[in-house]
Amino acid sequence: MTLSGLILSFLSWQALFYINIPIGIFGTYWSHRRLRETVGLDHNAKIDWLGFALFTAFLLCIMIGLTLGAYSSNEFNTMYALLLAGAVLLALFIVRSRRITYPLVELKLFKIREVTGGIFAMFFNVITWTAVLLLLSLQFQLVLDLTPLEAGIRILPFEIAFLAVGPLSGRLSDRFHRMPFILSGLTLSSIALYLFSFTDQYTPYWVLSFHMVLLGIGTGLFLAPNLRSIMGSVPKERRGIGSALFTLFVNLGLTVSLNFAILIMSLTVPYDVITSIISALHPQAIPVAERLLFVKSLQNTYLAFAVVNALAIIPSLLQIDFKAKLKPAKTKSVAAEQ
Repeated sequence: MTLSGLILSFLSWQALFYINIPIGIFGTYWSHRRLRETVGLDHNAKIDWLGFALFTAFLLCIMIGLTLGAYSSNEFNTMYALLLAGAVLLALFIVRSRRITYPLVELKLFKIREVTGGIFAMFFNVITWTAVLLLLSLQFQLVLDLTPLEAGIRILPFEIAFLAVGPLSGRLSDRFHRMPFILSGLTLSSIALYLFSFTDQYTPYWVLSFHMVLLGIGTGLFLAPNLRSIMGSVPKERRGIGSALFTLFVNLGLTVSLNFAILIMSLTVPYDVITSIISALHPQAIPVAERLLFVKSLQNTYLAFAVVNALAIIPSLLQIDFKAKLKPAKTKSVAAEQ
């Protein structure tokens, strides 16, 4: 986000997309040179083009439905129809994937409790914090009249906390149990999002910084142990597929995140007002009344994201190994009897 602010200070918004071209080229070159296959490839495997079409159509229905729902309440019927169509397409995709030898998504992995819990917990978490970074940037620029670079610099507390805690959390979770890190991370980030819902144009920056640090710590505590829990439960020969499945749901969360945020905001402020505010060339010229409405929409969105992030705790509980907890207790009871 800080790099984005720096880019926007000198270039147009299109540069945010162009910069991914050299990064993608370097990543492709590096992976081709350094990565090696660790398992044999099945050269008989074929791409499930019908499954690809069904899944693509499902995503289009969901994205277009959420976007139209943000326009106005008059589009809600269309949104509901598209979401229903998306649900039907997803059901057809699941049926298709269960019946063929080489499915686009290997649904059998969801039979593993840790995989199901970890992936859906991560999905809910990604939906929240990715959009919140953009909302904070808008809050700094459109409410506090800061430049893109200044807004990017003010988001540094989140990035520093996230980068500092993430690797440490991964190492400590390998030495100790992962669940305390996963649950405490989700709890802290949910609290941070809830605290953001009370911020407005008069909130001191040190308060916003505290909330960002709390969100960064919570996110850092959660992500690495959650990923290790997922990959550690996938059979060795299927870890490549497990990693692809994880990446798929991360990208789904990223895709849904902003659409969901705009939809929640539009329930407070008409979509055309949000659009005019966001696209304003001179934020200082935004009327005070519209600015206050925009702040209120941000508060409601932060609150909704706090609820969504807290819901991630429910699937994450599937990663608890209750059998492992019972074994030591049984051993101790036998020793006590002797």
